Parts: sequence; structure tokens; C-alpha cells
Amino acid sequence: MKNIIEDLNYRGLIAQYSNQEEVAKLLETKQTVYCGFDPSAGSMHLGNYVMISLLKRFQKAGHKVVALVGGATGMIGDPSGKSAERNIQTKEVLEKNTASIRAQLERYIDLSDPEKGVVVSNYDWLGHMELIDFLRDYGKFFSINYMMSKEIVKSRLESGISFTEFSYQILQSIDFYHLHHTYGVNIQLGGNDQWGNLTSGLELIRKLDGEEEKVEVMTAHLILRSDGKKFGKSEKGALFLDPKLTSPYALYQYFMNVTDEDAIRFLKIFSFLDKEEIEETAREHFAAPGARIGQKKVAYEVTKDIHGEEAAKEAVAMSEALFSGNVASLKENEIEELFGEMKKPLEGEMLLEDLLMHLGAASSKREARTFITGNSLMLNGVKVNDLAKTVTKEDALFGKYIILRRGKKNYYLGQF
Repeated sequence: MKNIIEDLNYRGLIAQYSNQEEVAKLLETKQTVYCGFDPSAGSMHLGNYVMISLLKRFQKAGHKVVALVGGATGMIGDPSGKSAERNIQTKEVLEKNTASIRAQLERYIDLSDPEKGVVVSNYDWLGHMELIDFLRDYGKFFSINYMMSKEIVKSRLESGISFTEFSYQILQSIDFYHLHHTYGVNIQLGGNDQWGNLTSGLELIRKLDGEEEKVEVMTAHLILRSDGKKFGKSEKGALFLDPKLTSPYALYQYFMNVTDEDAIRFLKIFSFLDKEEIEETAREHFAAPGARIGQKKVAYEVTKDIHGEEAAKEAVAMSEALFSGNVASLKENEIEELFGEMKKPLEGEMLLEDLLMHLGAASSKREARTFITGNSLMLNGVKVNDLAKTVTKEDALFGKYIILRRGKKNYYLGQF
């Protein structure tokens, strides 16, 4: 079997092991590894993709993976990392979210053979459990003192925590126990904020099956940028895996704008390039940082892995069209995505200088004429410097778009 532990440590992905030596021993033979995903929203985001990519790495190393959607636990809410109770969503919303998250997981996990991977929902075994069975069969193995010692609970004691969220770690422990017996899962993965829940699962299995039971857990680091800020946030919020919520181009641009240090670090975390290629990229990148080799590589690789090669190539083409000014090569939907928010209506023909003022590219006719004669304007990708130029619908791309570029970075859009 491939030494996946060495690879994961090189990439800086793992924060804690319940016992690294025992995990390594287990992984010398084919194992079944599981990770859970919360359906509190209709789409996962880039932080979730860290865990998805971990499952993919285990698959590539020859192990079987189980991706669990929390169809039942999503109804309860995980207290981890929150200062207040989660708003409980309706069963209908959670069913819709669960189906959506399952569909996303199925895009990334290889399900061609049940021995490679499966996607399950814990509603199948938790959703119909009787209360008395829950208390008798599982609750008696968790002391209140033990549960309160977990950081995820301790962090909430001052602000308050309901019994509902307090019981979450028992439900997640039952998941591990169930999957251990049903699918032969011996290793659970989770985010580092899930450490208390994961180790509770270990305790339950060992109490029910014996202390010598070979089960372990490992957690991934919470990914932060080099400036210490939470990873995966853009000016508009989270970077979602659903292309309708975060377009491939927006995802590509996020990584194009990371720092030099983050470019290489994220290449290790998110890409499936091997160590040699990453190290070669790092050498080339830092030898010529102005070329942004690292940013281009990680932006392309992440966009390709999440949205496919065609979408990644389109994102590259859109980025290059903006940089070069060759906007005539853009598709109609790409024009809308890039410039739609700044769009202003156009009617009839208009002198170029009046167009500049109408679109906000100049504050006065005098300034507009200066821009025109100063050779700093491009109209739909073509240089314009004629003061007598009249812009009409015949000049428009797709019969409606006028894209004005002033200087190297200032773009404006008019639509007939």
C-alpha cells in the first residue's frame, strides 16, 4: 500500500492522530475510512473540500471510503465552534439539503465499485431509533463528567447549551460504531474542531467491543491563510462547491489572488500533484515571483478538480482575456459574469466621449477627450483614439454589449 501518512504529513494536512503509530499500522493493509458531512446548507464549501480531498487521497492509496451525510445529526446541530444554539431547520429543508450534499459527494468520490467507496446517510439508522433504546444501549456508556470535559462542550458552558446539542457527540459516536460493524470502518476523519466527537466514538466502540479493538481517528487542520484569517472566504462570503453559488471563474480568481506563500501551501493541501511536481513548481515560483507561477498552478488545479477541466480552461481564458484586453473572445455568459454588476443601459448612438461619461469612465468631457487622445482606451478589445467616433449597436458584441477598457484594469459595460 502507498505510504499515505507520509504524504499527508508532507502536505501539512493532519493536526492530530489518536495514535499515529497505530494508524500507520492499520494503513499497511486496505482499510475503510469514513468522514461525515453536515447538511445544514444546500452546498458544501471549500473548507469541506479539504475533507473530501482527504477521502479521495485514501481512495487513490487503495483504501475504501465511506462519505456520510448527516441526515439525522443535521436535525440536531453540532455545538462545535458556535457561541449559540443552531436554528433547527425543518425536516423538508434538511431532506433537500441531504440530497444536494449527497449529489455533490457523488461527484468527487469514486463509487464505480462498492469496494472503493459508498455514500450513506445516518438517518437510515438514527432516524428511527427509539428513545429508550438510545438511552439504554448507548447513553449509559457516556458519563456527564466525560462529556463536559470535551472542548466542544466546555466552550459553550458559559453561553449555555441545550441537551439537544449536548447529545450530539453521542449520536456521532453511534455513527462510528454502526459503520465499524456495517462497513468495517476502522478510521474516522474529521476537522480539528471535531476532535472531541471523534474520540467519543473511539470510547464507545472500545466499551462495547473491548479495549483492544483496532479503531483510530485523525483530524485535519483548520485551513488558515498566511495572515491568520479563516480560509475560504471571499468578499462575498464562502466559496461554495455549487457553481451556481460560486462560479469556476470566481474560484479561480480567489486562488490567483493568494500570497506567494499560500500559493505553494494550498498547492500541497488541495492539489493531487505529487511532491516532486509541487517542489519544482515552488522552485520556479520563488525564482520569478512576479510571474505568479504558483498562483496560476494552484488556481488551475483546484478549479479543474472541483469543476472539471473544461471549466478550468474557461476560467483561464477569461482571466487572460481581462489581462490582455481581448474581450471579444469572451462568450456571452462570460461577459455577464465578468461585467454584469457594472452594466448600464445604452440607447441609440453616442459619441465616444459621451459614452465615457455615461459609463462612469470619465467625470467630464475634458477628461474624456484626454483619455481618448491619450491612447488609453479599448472598445470591445480594439484601441480607439478618434474624438469623432460614434458608438452604435453595430459596434456591440452579440448585438448588445459595449465593453470599454480604460488603462490596464478599469472596465465598464454598456448594453443596448
